[in-house]
Amino acid sequence: MSVATQSSSPHVHAAPLKGGHDHPGPQGGAHDHKACVGDALTRAHSLCEARGARLTTLRARVLELVWSSHKPRGAYAILEEMAVDGKRVAPLTVYRALDFLVEQGLVHRIESLNAYVGCPEPGQSHAGQFLVCERCGDAAELNDAAVANAITAGAAARGFRALRQTVEVLGLCPACQAAG
Repeated sequence: MSVATQSSSPHVHAAPLKGGHDHPGPQGGAHDHKACVGDALTRAHSLCEARGARLTTLRARVLELVWSSHKPRGAYAILEEMAVDGKRVAPLTVYRALDFLVEQGLVHRIESLNAYVGCPEPGQSHAGQFLVCERCGDAAELNDAAVANAITAGAAARGFRALRQTVEVLGLCPACQAAG
């Protein structure tokens, strides 16, 4: 992913409060999670169609399951949920669907957790910066060009050319901080 096309202002996809889908959005107010999932699927269909990529029913279902929570979801958790749906799917099939979704920029892989989160801006090239709550597991994507540029500049100063960036910051979300 190129960092040159990033916006200069940070974008935060707000993480939900514990146990709920109606949580504060980036600008305050309630976040309608059902609409969030629907928007992600609509964007995915449009992007894949424009790119000539095939968003199969299975890939769309995997994307929906990734977006069903702002907590990073592992492949086996997705596989288990698909089994509850009555669909018997091999683990390799889920991994292939996840690889496709990552390749299309529809989801990000959080390496340290070996898990996936939906990308709130899949049509825009950006570096992955994630705030991950160690207590509740919620994750928020932060797209801050200043962070990406600092990494690129620091790497270049050492003669290294950064091709892809993923930054993971572990800490406590506002809800967990408030809970003590």
